Amino acid sequence: MSGIVCVALALGLLLVPRALRANEPAKPKPYALIFGTVFDAEGRGLYGVTVKIRRANEKKTRWEVYSNHSGEFAQRVPVGPADFVVWADVKGYKADDGRRLKPGEEMKVHIEGDERQDIGLHLAWQ
Repeated sequence: MSGIVCVALALGLLLVPRALRANEPAKPKPYALIFGTVFDAEGRGLYGVTVKIRRANEKKTRWEVYSNHSGEFAQRVPVGPADFVVWADVKGYKADDGRRLKPGEEMKVHIEGDERQDIGLHLAWQ
């Protein structure tokens, strides 16, 4: 019976990740952060706007986030150097009072290392 217990313990130790066995914290992977705010024409933050991000040399959207109640959003991206394109996708967005937004311009963001880049996406009402 004790042989079975020893085998079970040995297998259990093999299944436990190395970082947990050695009490070594896992090293976090470095990242950069694109942080921004979506503003309306009056300069107020807009809630619930879809923000899309892609690498500048690609056509397909890589990340999609939504602005919070303050109009803010944040997305981790790989460490640079790299260029990204950020824009607000306003298709289907309608304010509480029924107004609709015009599509804004795309914004280019350059990331050099593991840093934070702050941007603002300014939109206008139709």
